[in-house]
Amino acid sequence: MTTVVEKLIEKGVRILNPHTVEIGDEVNPDQISATNVTIHSGCKIYGEKSWVSDNVTLGKEAPATVVDCQVGPQVALKGGYFEGATFLNGASCGSGAQVRPGTILEEHASCAHTVGLKQTILFPFVTLGSIINFCDCFLAGGTGPKNHSEVGSSYIHFNFSANQDKATASLLGDVPRGVMLDQPPIFLGGQGGMVGPCVVNYGNVIAAGSICRKDIPASGKLILESKGSSGSLPFRPSVYTNLKRLIINNTLY
Repeated sequence: MTTVVEKLIEKGVRILNPHTVEIGDEVNPDQISATNVTIHSGCKIYGEKSWVSDNVTLGKEAPATVVDCQVGPQVALKGGYFEGATFLNGASCGSGAQVRPGTILEEHASCAHTVGLKQTILFPFVTLGSIINFCDCFLAGGTGPKNHSEVGSSYIHFNFSANQDKATASLLGDVPRGVMLDQPPIFLGGQGGMVGPCVVNYGNVIAAGSICRKDIPASGKLILESKGSSGSLPFRPSVYTNLKRLIINNTLY
């Protein structure tokens, strides 16, 4: 009996070490493209709903398990566990990812290593750093690959309450304006967090180390929350303060 792995190799899928790759019998080979698809050692694909489009790379950094996911063209899932999620053109996730059902990464959205997502929607070009738990969030904002919403490394969206419920989803930006790709980005600084459910408007920056516990309906603010105090300042993009110190420290580096 010919296995699914053998069928994929016959149609032209690049499987570098076939004896280490597992593909479930329920996977339809016709739903796996043969156009420049590479499956690295240790990868697994399960689920009759799994689709893999052209120019996809699975498991380049570490083994990747893909279960009932729709993987669009030019997507790179570099390592981790992915189930019930959709990745549109050019999306990517670094190794150590745990992407669970209800998640959508739209065009060119990306995550670095060790990111956990569930029921999360990232609009085009949104970028997440490393070591992040960002479940039950919607994030939009930005106009392209050089101007996009971003979440800094070591960020947590607190999505489970003391009442043992999860009615805590946060809306960062919105769909009607976000789809136009003409809104200023949202920036969530690293080593910080957000206590859901929160609503944050476009054009806001939450400073690194801050825990956001409130809605931010205004736009263009720099929000600082630390040690029991809170405040905000106007945020002006591309305006650098204390420029002399920045130049000196970068020169020393």
